[in-house]
Amino acid sequence: MFVDMKPEDIVGEYQEATLTYYDGKSRKVLYTALETPYPDGKLIVSTTTPDGIISHVNRAFVEMSGYTEAELLGAPHCILRHPDMPPAAFQDLWDTVLRGEKWQGFVKNLRKDGGYYWVKATVIPNVRGGKVVGYTSVRRKPSLTKVDECIALYPTLF
Repeated sequence: MFVDMKPEDIVGEYQEATLTYYDGKSRKVLYTALETPYPDGKLIVSTTTPDGIISHVNRAFVEMSGYTEAELLGAPHCILRHPDMPPAAFQDLWDTVLRGEKWQGFVKNLRKDGGYYWVKATVIPNVRGGKVVGYTSVRRKPSLTKVDECIALYPTLF
């Protein structure tokens, strides 16, 4: 499932952008200035295939993203990409995990309703029999200091 966002799903005034992803596909996204604060004590967990297709989500992921579990399963993980995120961040993520290493970073995710939320993300390759069979991503509440640093840095990386 890789479809454009729909105005009827958006809460509040929004802007429009077209994002082009690592595989060359494009998607129209609609985004607002409404932040959903990351709740204390929650971990967002998901797993993907080696190609980044979502194969498992936990309840916290469903709640924070605004998508249903059915909408998330089988969708590319980049469905959450916010236009404020520099492509270099995701290039670094992919370069790191394709080497079989753990990646960590701060990510501004796009909700289905056009809002956003910040996470501290850790992505770990799942290796079985010496082969990467997918990835597990665990997201937690980021520090406000780190978010402020990213808000200043990320626009300079485009």
